[in-house]
Amino acid sequence: MSKKILFLSVLAICSFIQLQTATAQCSICTKTAQQLGEGPAHSLNSGILYLMFAPLAIMGYIGMKWWKKEKEIMKS
Repeated sequence: MSKKILFLSVLAICSFIQLQTATAQCSICTKTAQQLGEGPAHSLNSGILYLMFAPLAIMGYIGMKWWKKEKEIMKS
């Protein structure tokens, strides 16, 4: 159990570190952000990352439920 908690905490920390440094802009968004200036460009990046988080969280939840169910089936 402690290995699982350690793994999940390391995974969460790595994810949050990556979110801080990620730039999630397509070429059109990059040109628009360059025209707006530094402040709005940072807000645009934050908004894109925020919108990206929800689908990834849903997929992760479904994947974890599927993995647990498969683990139970394989055990019996």
